[in-house]
Amino acid sequence: MSEKKRHWFWNVLIMVTVILCILAFVEHYKNWHKIEEGNFRIFSGIYYQKIPLTELDSVRLVDKLPEMERSSGFSWMEKEKGVFLDSISRSKVYVFVDDLYQHKIKVVHHDSLIMYLNLKDSVETQKLYTILQGNMMENNEKQSEIHK
Repeated sequence: MSEKKRHWFWNVLIMVTVILCILAFVEHYKNWHKIEEGNFRIFSGIYYQKIPLTELDSVRLVDKLPEMERSSGFSWMEKEKGVFLDSISRSKVYVFVDDLYQHKIKVVHHDSLIMYLNLKDSVETQKLYTILQGNMMENNEKQSEIHK
């Protein structure tokens, strides 16, 4: 009897597929954020937002997400990520929520663009909220001094 050997191509394809799945999971596992050079950056997998801190119009904590339709993205257990459409205004809303059961930060920027976000750790979410709120207040004070 002769044994059939699996072709090396299939072994490589299986390994590449497994590695890509692991990388996709790691990238979407949590929200990655950074504040540097006057910009707030947040990304999770393929979803990314870069907002200049000078363009923040309002930052507040909310308990629930409003009614929205998913344009692209996913929901899994308590996670909600992607681009959604507001049910009323039909405008794009970016969602980076790691835990639906915790408070979310609602960020309005560039006059009317909305983004909801939170982190897995509620203490980290509160710290991020405080930083964003402080930057927004600081920029508003600078703007009011310029207009005087």
